[in-house]
Amino acid sequence: MKETTLVLPIRSATGEILLAMKKRGFGEGKLNGMGGKIEAGESVRVAAAREVKEEIDIAVDPDSLEAVVDNVFTFENKPDWDTHCYTFFAHEWKGEPVETEEMSPQFFSLSAIPFDRMWIDDQEWMPQALQGKKLKVAFHFSEDGSAILKRDIQEVEHLNF
Repeated sequence: MKETTLVLPIRSATGEILLAMKKRGFGEGKLNGMGGKIEAGESVRVAAAREVKEEIDIAVDPDSLEAVVDNVFTFENKPDWDTHCYTFFAHEWKGEPVETEEMSPQFFSLSAIPFDRMWIDDQEWMPQALQGKKLKVAFHFSEDGSAILKRDIQEVEHLNF
């Protein structure tokens, strides 16, 4: 199972979330946060900050990231797609997001998140995380990721990653 990160920058003052359209690779065409694979020797937080910098050119301090969801994603008949994803909110960063070869970033109102353009599971866990809940979730998807076959969403007191 791959280990990955996901970072969702939040502008609390304006009530906005930064999402980006994935332009290539796994998840192409979907809006998502920024993140990716953890490289050998990297901590989860350092990997998350590196991926945000590579994908939209903003700098986040790894120590300032808020751990919000411990996600496990599995896919019917596609074990090479299975992922353990460590999800964070970033409440502060340096720089302005820019479009890269991989991602096209855009701010959205927290009251109008375009879930219809995102992974199908996001609408199940993201609103809870935005309400301040810490979650451990597991989703088992159909082979193409278009349907959730099983789900387990548990609220936890604390996440330590």
